[in-house]
Amino acid sequence: MVKVIASSVRKGNVLDVDGKLYVVLTAQNFHPGKGTPVTQVDMRRIVDGVKVSERWRTTEQVERAFVEDVSFQFLYEDGEGFHFMNPASYDQVVVDVATMGDDKAYLQEGMSCILSMHEGIALALQLPRHVTLEIMETEPVVKGQTASSSYKPAILSNGVRAMVPPHINAGTRVVIATEDNSYVERAKD
Repeated sequence: MVKVIASSVRKGNVLDVDGKLYVVLTAQNFHPGKGTPVTQVDMRRIVDGVKVSERWRTTEQVERAFVEDVSFQFLYEDGEGFHFMNPASYDQVVVDVATMGDDKAYLQEGMSCILSMHEGIALALQLPRHVTLEIMETEPVVKGQTASSSYKPAILSNGVRAMVPPHINAGTRVVIATEDNSYVERAKD
């Protein structure tokens, strides 16, 4: 186990809290005007899937479990779960739906991802920071809206809702940040 300060904890990290392993779902640092800065962490216990919320001072030490981050390629999904292949050794790993969480919507066939492995078991998935998706439907442009001040809802080809600038129409390919479903730019392809 490695001790790290709470402010360095990120989504996908595996922590050892009171002898149990947890996968970090979200981590936010809060710096109030007065008082001590804190890190708010939402995490899922690996053994039984229970979600827990913790709050630590940003300078507090937390134990990070030793996990190996291995690059895998997504193959397909079936009744067993999500199948990934290690491109170096051709070993295949099946990841269950609970481990995948909301990230499963962004998986595309052949996509390279990083799986956090602990004793041969996949604990967490790290997607690429950005993915390119097509806008399936969105509201028409409202005359008088300026591009900088407002965004409109759109449904992407993977079913996820995102907010896009008013000049983006259905059929346009856009780059989306996987961390928070936010619009980055129009795709350059």
